[in-house]
Amino acid sequence: MKKILVLGGTGFVGRHLCEHLYRQGWHTTVPTRRAVNASAVQHLPRLTVLEADVHDEARLTQLLHGHDAVVNLVAILHGSQAAFAHTHVELPAKLARACAASGVRRVVHISALGAAPDAPSRYLRSKAAGEAALHPGPLDLTILRPSVVFGAGDHFLNLFADMQATLPVVPLAGAQARFQPVWVQDLVQAVVTSLRHSTTPARAQTEIFECVGPQVLTLAELVRLAGRCSGHPRPVLPLPAALGRALAWCMELAPGQPMMSRDNLDSMSVDNVASGQWPDLSALGIAAASVGSVAPGYLGATGVRSGLLGLRKSAGRG
Repeated sequence: MKKILVLGGTGFVGRHLCEHLYRQGWHTTVPTRRAVNASAVQHLPRLTVLEADVHDEARLTQLLHGHDAVVNLVAILHGSQAAFAHTHVELPAKLARACAASGVRRVVHISALGAAPDAPSRYLRSKAAGEAALHPGPLDLTILRPSVVFGAGDHFLNLFADMQATLPVVPLAGAQARFQPVWVQDLVQAVVTSLRHSTTPARAQTEIFECVGPQVLTLAELVRLAGRCSGHPRPVLPLPAALGRALAWCMELAPGQPMMSRDNLDSMSVDNVASGQWPDLSALGIAAASVGSVAPGYLGATGVRSGLLGLRKSAGRG
């Protein structure tokens, strides 16, 4: 029976992944700085929550002992250059060393579509550097590069639905940016499928998959979709580039996590769609669901808002 260490298991994707791992009958360990952060998953059978700082390399090495594999979901969307380096680059480097010290070879790492050393944003460049930090050592490594992830409990379509419930019009920076959204359930299925696969102990291997859905939509189209599904459609007002950047800067100054930052706009200056350079979810046997088939199930007032079975029915898989 597999035992999986999940870094970032208390987040949006992590919560869905932990449910999938439970359904596989596997044992899961979720480290977190504060146990209360894991309230959404700690009820799952065969799941252990441990209070730990995964950025402490010695503690990370201890956590890895006794596990068959590790999944790294830890990421931030906003932050300074130092914050992106700390989370996206230094942690993977520590993980690679900790795996070597503990003897754990199987690693599934969630990166980002468009990650490249010459990408236009700090976020995407740091994601590329994080991938590179994992390459040294005898790791059996799978890198998954998702586009924007949607699904029950997301902070993407739900945010736009909430905005349209309160605003008469939605001012939108980067309205023409193109995305290929992937359903969270398809992404975590890719993780589970990857965990089932392992190369021979004699050699290391790195596989990369682009995790995208079948629809390519602009940000404005996604906002309108969220409005229709939630029953609060509002006009979308695309902003000129300079005004959009000024708005993003103002959002950065607001307390708490910003809804958008200038670095987000930099990321959106290039299409967030599959390049075709790497295999997609179909190579893992996954027929990706479209955002149009799933979103009404959790955004609609009478739709299914959570639960794997209901969402698969809404996607035509029940």
